[in-house]
Amino acid sequence: ELISSLRSKLQTLWEDRELVLSEARECAELGKELEATVRDVCKPNEFERYMMFIGDLEKVVSLLLCLSSRLARVQNALRKIDGNTDAEEKQSLNERHKLLSRQREDAKDLKENLDRRGRVVSGILAKYLTDQQLQDYRRFVQVKTSLLIEQKDLEEQIRFFEEQLENLEKSIP
Repeated sequence: ELISSLRSKLQTLWEDRELVLSEARECAELGKELEATVRDVCKPNEFERYMMFIGDLEKVVSLLLCLSSRLARVQNALRKIDGNTDAEEKQSLNERHKLLSRQREDAKDLKENLDRRGRVVSGILAKYLTDQQLQDYRRFVQVKTSLLIEQKDLEEQIRFFEEQLENLEKSIP
């Protein structure tokens, strides 16, 4: 029953992932349309600023999500430490925790810098775009970020349930 339940949950997660990927493709199309509009109306240096912001948006959000996920796994491992855990493993986990914590703080600084750049780009675009186009741009940035987060979350859940299923199947003779 448990195996069946895990397979069913995985099937649902795979379907959800396909929906998110479909939404991501739609968002990318909107991004291409916006890019063409911005290229047409902005000065080359302003267009370059826009493109750098959009490119960095995905990189920084992905970096933050990756670091947060890795940090959570290390924290879970640290919580499982008991008297049987050897000192070397404890030290290794603590060092990884410190390193990942510092890296995540650095990534948060990058995100704050990116947010400032986003406000500058938004100000530039406000000079050239109609209210509707500006609203589309803001929705694009918000949806792009949300989809990245949702996609990462689904990937983590799928990985977790696949591991659970694999472990369960191995434990049954």
